[in-house]
Amino acid sequence: MTSLPDRGAAQPSDSSFEGGEVVAAVASSSTSEQRGEDSTSKQSKTSSILSGVFTPPFTFFEGHNQDSPQTCGPKSPKSSSGSYGWSRILRRIVCSGSMWRLLGCNKVLTSSDVWFLGKCYKEESSSDSDSDTGHSAFLEDFSSRIWITYRKGFDAISDSKLTSDVNWGCMVRSSQMLVAQALIFHHLGRSWRKPLEKPYNPEYIGVLHLFGDSEACPFSIHNLLQAGKSYGLAAGSWVGPYAMCRAWQTLVRTNREQAAEVENGEEKFPMALYVVSGDEDGERGGAPVVCIDAAAKLCHDFNKGESTWSPILLLVPLVLGLDKINPRYIPLLKETFTFPQSLGILGGKPGTSTYMAGVQDDRALFLDPHEVQMAVNIEPDNLEADTSSYHCSIVRDMALDQIDPSLAIGFYCRDKDEFDDFCSRASELAEKANGAPLFTVVQSIQPSRQMYNQEEGCGSCGDGMVNNDDLDGSGETGEEEWQIL
Repeated sequence: MTSLPDRGAAQPSDSSFEGGEVVAAVASSSTSEQRGEDSTSKQSKTSSILSGVFTPPFTFFEGHNQDSPQTCGPKSPKSSSGSYGWSRILRRIVCSGSMWRLLGCNKVLTSSDVWFLGKCYKEESSSDSDSDTGHSAFLEDFSSRIWITYRKGFDAISDSKLTSDVNWGCMVRSSQMLVAQALIFHHLGRSWRKPLEKPYNPEYIGVLHLFGDSEACPFSIHNLLQAGKSYGLAAGSWVGPYAMCRAWQTLVRTNREQAAEVENGEEKFPMALYVVSGDEDGERGGAPVVCIDAAAKLCHDFNKGESTWSPILLLVPLVLGLDKINPRYIPLLKETFTFPQSLGILGGKPGTSTYMAGVQDDRALFLDPHEVQMAVNIEPDNLEADTSSYHCSIVRDMALDQIDPSLAIGFYCRDKDEFDDFCSRASELAEKANGAPLFTVVQSIQPSRQMYNQEEGCGSCGDGMVNNDDLDGSGETGEEEWQIL
């Protein structure tokens, strides 16, 4: 039996601030039970009102803050115009916990800790309203995440003649948001916040370009649907998280193959992708299995035979119940948001996909793709582009016991140390599961029992097993069995 690496000390909290966009409003969940419907609840109306109230002050900030998008860490209060200091003071006043409470904007957020993509935010005291770990800092973080929604007015998807994904594309959009966060973390780090001043960072603009709505953009809805045809993806049809993960797997492999065919071709996906699969016979409850040796092989293939470890994105599709999520899994799901490697959850209410990126108490905080916007394709060299449609300042929430049991969890590990830390945390989480883990971790493969190919077996959980010898760098797999630790 091979033991997992011990988890080191918790990673230091990331408190650097890069002049991120301050949140304009907070609202309760308005996600509809019906696919693609925009809610008409009172909470949604309240959020619209609050958005109108809050937007003007922060528009002022955007016009006067002197933060540079090119640098990390706290900014100097000095500026040529002296306006930074004033906007900083005003931001502290408006973002203070007392101000949020005064204006009734803490309808979603309570006094409890918020865990958001691996970072903890606590309600700040009135004497420390500018805390980098307070709720106002969370709101800055939230509004800096990439928000991708329904679009209209793009080129027709294949032969469908559809120029909009309204009412059917929410799962695709949610998956784009999760992958976009992985790319932002990879290129710019977890501490990055959307700058208030142009020109923007080229890496930031480059990420947004990848998700434009045309075939020329590598990770567009057009290309994802094409890559996922064999898993049921089609324009006008809704799909589940498992099929969505497999579509990403195929698209990444295709991108890699196309780059290899061109001299000095550049891969657009700068990390290995591991779609974690499960055990066919259900002996361990069908829980997906993360194999350390398989991840190492994927990284080895991504690096074209070099032994160094590459960044890796793990997608873990799960089914945690029948009609409703089994309550025993809820505490485990909540804890995954505390992992420093967390990319959140792809899922939502039945038939309505969202991107769940945080949790507070027993409620998930999410970015909602169910808003219709005009198609925007941002060119990679346009550092002055209007990127406002890719950011959202409204925090929505839903009860964890109301989410659809079919979902997928994402994790990003920059290097071997982060992967080892992830495995250690995941193993500890499995030990708390009382025999029903979300997923398990193993070291190596033992060929003692036959498993089936994940490309062939697409059951309710999308279960399959990985053959270490058959991995091709994109997560494609064969037949083998695991030695569980």
